Amino acid sequence: MKIAVNTRLLLKNRLEGIGWFTYESLKRITQQHPEHEFFFIFDRKYDESFIFSDNITPIVIPPQARHPILFYLWFEQSIPRLFKRIKPDLFLSTDGYLSLSAKVKSLVVMHDLNFEHYPQDLPWMVRKHYRHYFPRYARKAARIATVSEYSKKDISELYTVTPHKIDVVYNGANEGFKPVMEDTKKQVWKKYTQNCPYFLFVGALHPRKNLVNLFKAFDLFKSRKSTNIKLLIVGEKMWWTPEIRNAYEQMKYKNEVVFSGRIEFEQLQKVVASALALTYVSYFEGFGIPIVEAFYAGTPVITSEVTSMPEVAGDAALLVDPFSIRSITDAMVKISSDENLRKLLIEKGNERKKLFSWQITADRLWGSIEKVL
Repeated sequence: MKIAVNTRLLLKNRLEGIGWFTYESLKRITQQHPEHEFFFIFDRKYDESFIFSDNITPIVIPPQARHPILFYLWFEQSIPRLFKRIKPDLFLSTDGYLSLSAKVKSLVVMHDLNFEHYPQDLPWMVRKHYRHYFPRYARKAARIATVSEYSKKDISELYTVTPHKIDVVYNGANEGFKPVMEDTKKQVWKKYTQNCPYFLFVGALHPRKNLVNLFKAFDLFKSRKSTNIKLLIVGEKMWWTPEIRNAYEQMKYKNEVVFSGRIEFEQLQKVVASALALTYVSYFEGFGIPIVEAFYAGTPVITSEVTSMPEVAGDAALLVDPFSIRSITDAMVKISSDENLRKLLIEKGNERKKLFSWQITADRLWGSIEKVL
């Protein structure tokens, strides 16, 4: 079979959540199914490290699709023209987009519908584009894969798609995340937080990651407890809104917040494993990969009780109300004061992580492909 794959988010040293999903699942699928031919479709020059096996043909087609108008040109004009030439049996798109014009069976991975619930978090043109096209993509697709039971229910209800058409494949985590020795933790503390323990946030600095309430909760935590604990923020300021900036600027203890920017994986693994706890209190997630990464790293987790996060965390994390600053602060106080609680959460996380791996994701996604073919 010929399988065309939208790989435009495979960007060297710039993989985010969907990019990692694409990388980890396609690396396994292509290597484990040499009997099939895969066409990886990029919108710019690609890195050779993304060509995982001999049964992959990379193709670059313009334009670079990073704007609603360019999205339309790439998916509705460039993709159909390419398909007339290569004649694929299936189009797999791992970032939610499809081509409405292409006459090819399609499997789309829709990770979440955050733009339906919090449209104000996105630029006007982007959210208009998403809300116009994604319901059509859901109807067009032969099957839909998604990353949690929460997202499956959300897609089914909002887009009136039968649940039988939607497969839950989950996300995994890089198994390079693992616990580190105490001397490594001390080295990390010295490098990033002036030899102090820290709460950790990892991710793009986007409004739905709830940094506003995280900053306010950490400020309240510092005022309630005399401690040298800091807050380490790892990620790019992609969506550093005035509201996020103001929340930070108004902090009494803003000097206790450390921004590292994006860091390479080898160092990130150590940073996650050296944290006092991961504070991942988004108000919307389709899955929440950092939760599982923390489980792999042996790090306690504080996360939200809404959307998909309780499904992923189970009983292996402290769940908080992301809209309540006091709820987040109480969890910080509890986890920083109780070593036995931290040990218990680490033990439970070590068990919980077994439910999520990229091999499980790849196997489930291949099962969805087989249902279409």
